[in-house]
Amino acid sequence: MKKLMHNFLYVGLLLAGLNFTACQDEFEEIGGVEDQETIIANSNTAQLIEKTSSQDGSYDNIVDKASCFAVKFPYTVEVNGIQITIDSKEDLHTIEEIFDEIDDDDDILDIIFPITITLSDFSEIVIENFDQLEEMARDCLEGGDDDDIECIDFVYPITLFNFDVNNQVSGEVKIESDEQMRKFFAELEDDALVSIDFPITLKKYDGTEIVVENNASLAAALSNAKDDCDEDDDDDYNDDDFSKERLDAYLVECPWEVREVIRNEVDQTGQYFEYLMTFSEDGAVVVKVASGNTLNGTWSTTQSDHGPVLALEFDTLVDFNLEWVVYEVGEGKIKLYAESANRIILKQRCDINPGEEPDPDTLRAILGECEWIIKKVKNQGEEIERLLGYEFKFMAEGVVTLSNGVSTSEGTWEIGLNSQLVMSLMITMGDEPGVNFEWPLRDLANDRLKFEVEDIGYELILQRVCDDNADDEDVAEIRNIMMGGPWMVAQYTENNEDLTSEYATMEFNFDTMHQVGVSINDDSIAEGLWRVLRNHDGVLKFYLNLGAEGSLGELTEDWYINMVEANRIELVHEQENSTEILVFEKP
Repeated sequence: MKKLMHNFLYVGLLLAGLNFTACQDEFEEIGGVEDQETIIANSNTAQLIEKTSSQDGSYDNIVDKASCFAVKFPYTVEVNGIQITIDSKEDLHTIEEIFDEIDDDDDILDIIFPITITLSDFSEIVIENFDQLEEMARDCLEGGDDDDIECIDFVYPITLFNFDVNNQVSGEVKIESDEQMRKFFAELEDDALVSIDFPITLKKYDGTEIVVENNASLAAALSNAKDDCDEDDDDDYNDDDFSKERLDAYLVECPWEVREVIRNEVDQTGQYFEYLMTFSEDGAVVVKVASGNTLNGTWSTTQSDHGPVLALEFDTLVDFNLEWVVYEVGEGKIKLYAESANRIILKQRCDINPGEEPDPDTLRAILGECEWIIKKVKNQGEEIERLLGYEFKFMAEGVVTLSNGVSTSEGTWEIGLNSQLVMSLMITMGDEPGVNFEWPLRDLANDRLKFEVEDIGYELILQRVCDDNADDEDVAEIRNIMMGGPWMVAQYTENNEDLTSEYATMEFNFDTMHQVGVSINDDSIAEGLWRVLRNHDGVLKFYLNLGAEGSLGELTEDWYINMVEANRIELVHEQENSTEILVFEKP
C-alpha cells in the first residue's frame, strides 16, 4: 500500500555526537585485511542491522491486521462477497477500492485458508484457520509493536568478512538481499565478529542516498532513521497520518470537485454535487457552482492528534463551515469528517481550469473528434435507462446520429446560448424525445461532458470514446473474452439478497456491434446493448442495457469490472443505499 510519509525530523549535532560516542564500545580494531574494524554479533549495531533488514509486515495490514508478519503471495480473500486473488502488493489496492465504494457500509474481508505467513526473520508458517492467525497477530497491536526499521534500506550487494578464533579474516560473504542479511546475522554466535567492506550506500525513504564509511556512521544512520518517517505499522489502511504540509501542497495543486456532502446525518450531495473548489496558497478558496457563479471563502490547516484538520469558512456555504478532520487521502481523493456524522468527499480535477470560460469552438472541436457514449440521461427527473450505452456521433454541418449498433436515429445539433445565456448543446431529434433538448454545459473536460438543468431534472452525461477504445489492450481483451460465450448468471445479489435463481436458466450471448441476446432453451427472450469502456477516471466499466422493464431491467447498469477470467467475469454496481453483484460464468 502506498505510504504517505511524515517529513523527517532532522537530528541535531549533539545527538549525533552522543550516538557516535556510544557506538565506539561495540567496535574493535583487530589485525587482518587492512586492520578491519569489527562488529560484535550481540551488539546494538548488529541489532540495528537486523532490524533494518527484517521483513516488513505492515504493507498488508488491511488483510491480516498485523505488522510483524505478512501473508505470502498468492492467496485468496473474499471482500464484501467478491472473491479476489492477491498476487502482489498492487492487488491490495483493489481491496481498499471495494471498501471505499461506500463509506458507511459494513466492510467484510474473509481470508481463504490455508495461508502461509512470513515473519520478520523471513521464516514461514502455514496458518490453517482464523484462530491461528489471530493468535499470531496478538503481538502486533494497533500502533505497531514490530521492531523493524523501514525508513532506510541497504543498497546491495554488500560484502561481509568472517573472523576465526585468532581474530583473522576467515572468509567473505556477498549479501544480495535483506533476507540474506537478516539470516546471516541471526545465525551468528553472540560473541562472533563480523566486518563490513566499506563504503556502503543506504537509501532513505524519500529516495535520497547516503554513503557511510565506517561502523560508527552506519550505526548512527540506522538509529536516527527509526523516526524519520511514518512506518505505517497500525492497521488503519486509510493513512490518517497524512501530514499538514503534504495536505497544504495537495490542496493547492489542482481544483477539487465536490462528490459528497453529509451534514448532521442529512445527505446534501444533490445540492453541492460537482461544485468546484480552488484553494490558493494565501488561504483563499473559490467555489464555482453549477450556475457558473462563484463563492468566496477561506481555508486553513492545523495538526491534531488525529491527523491534519482543514477549517473552511464561507458566508453562504454554511454546510462547509466546520473544522474537518482528514480521515483519508488517496490518489486524487480527499475525505473529510467532523462530529455528528458530517462528511465531505472531494475529487481532484487537474483537467479543469475554473478561471476559463468555455469556448464554443472548443466544445465543437471536442464533440467532433470522437464518439460519445451516454452514461446517464434524465428527462424531467426520470432516468431514461433504455438509452444507457447509446452512441452519439456529432458530424459536420450540424448532423448528429444516435445508435445502439443496430438502429440509428438522425437529427441536428449546434452550440449556442440558451434563454438564460448559458452555452448549450442544442439537439433536435424528432424520433428520440429523450435527448431532444437544449442542454446547458456544466462540466467540460476532454473525455467527459456534463449538461444539466438541476431545477427541472434534466441531465446528460457523455463519455468520449475514440476508435471504440481500440488502443486499450485491457478493453480489447475483455471484449474478446465476452464474445467467446455463451454465458450464464452464476450469481446475482442485491443488498445481500440472492436473486440468482431468477436468471439461472438464461443464456447470454455477447456479439459484435455491441449486441447482447438473452435466451432460454434457444428461445430468444430479450435483446440489448453491451459495451466495455474505460471511463474518465481510468476505471474499466461494463455497460449492460436490457431495457428498464421486467426482471432483466434490474441488470441495466454501468457495472464496475471487478475480475475477468477466461470462464468468469465479476461485476459490481454500488450506489449510496444499494450494492449489486453480478457474476457471469461459462456453462
